[in-house]
Amino acid sequence: MTSLAPNDFSHLHVHSEFSLLDGLGRINELLDQAAAHGFDSLALTDHGALYGAVAFYQA
Repeated sequence: MTSLAPNDFSHLHVHSEFSLLDGLGRINELLDQAAAHGFDSLALTDHGALYGAVAFYQA
């Protein structure tokens, strides 16, 4: 079995503070942690709102 490097994988189910009752992470903190762990990409999949989309795009 081969292991994947962090840049070969993207989390596609991430909720931010804008996903009411389902998320807690702040966008800048999520991106900082992803970068610190070597990830090249991250998806934002908030539920019920697009409030975080602009902040995520701008970050």
